[in-house]
Amino acid sequence: MSSHRISPEHPYPPEAPESAVTTEQEQEDGGGVMALLERIGSVVVPITVALYAVLYIGVEQMYAVFGVNPQQVGVDQSVLLGRLTSTLVLLLLIAIPLLGVIAGLAWLIDKLTGGAAHRLYQGVRKRPWIAATVAALWCGATYWGVFRLFGTLDLFVMVVVAVGLGALAFLVPFRLLRRKPVGRAGTKVIVGGLTGVGLGFLLILSLIEGAIDVQETGQASELLNAVGFQDQWTVVKSAEDDKPLYDGRWMMLLGESDGTYVLYDCDKLETFRRPMETTNLSQIQLDPERRAGFTCGDLAQQDGGS
Repeated sequence: MSSHRISPEHPYPPEAPESAVTTEQEQEDGGGVMALLERIGSVVVPITVALYAVLYIGVEQMYAVFGVNPQQVGVDQSVLLGRLTSTLVLLLLIAIPLLGVIAGLAWLIDKLTGGAAHRLYQGVRKRPWIAATVAALWCGATYWGVFRLFGTLDLFVMVVVAVGLGALAFLVPFRLLRRKPVGRAGTKVIVGGLTGVGLGFLLILSLIEGAIDVQETGQASELLNAVGFQDQWTVVKSAEDDKPLYDGRWMMLLGESDGTYVLYDCDKLETFRRPMETTNLSQIQLDPERRAGFTCGDLAQQDGGS
């Protein structure tokens, strides 16, 4: 174990190396662009995890519109993840350059302002009450999707809910968490998780609305296709003589499970099942073209009128 001796000729301890001073300064200032990317990653990960966790609830609500659950149409967590693969790859291709653009814009703004933007950010970041207030208000606003699921809220009510919930539930805990680096990291995880859950409930609302549109118009939206919903139509035939059933009408194939097809009759607005061993599927189409103004339920209206 070595120690520095102070000689009479040199009464002061040796100065720290320039590299050590630079490193300490970078840690204090946030590390520049690389630290910005790390912070973005530390927020994106909990958002993604929470959003995926809520996604399956949205899929359950989506299929509930047709009177079935995901398991009955052969959709479980692994199947859902497999269907989302193409969407995840596309999002990754979009997210990587987007993060680069954000980092580049942050660097450019900082250079154009002569470092004032970075000093302003650090000044706000070092004031715990300001940072805690922003995080608390943001977490309160993420509950908008939850409340929208149970009713309709206008903008004024949502602002009141966000401010009130944020001030009562999150402000003081976030202020206390900012005393230590571990607490600040925990705040990021909480904010990211609640953001993902809030976006997830908005996604649930969109999936329910999209499923209702499919039920009424026979056409799936791009959002439903992105989460793995298969807009697949077929003509059902008997396995004995290969003759068309149900007057040869097109049926939506919602899925299959336990040796059973789950089909949706657009004309009668009914969901029914047929055993695979007695059913042949023919003329299968994905995303069929519909004429302008096409709606489902023609036969249902005739039956109701008679």
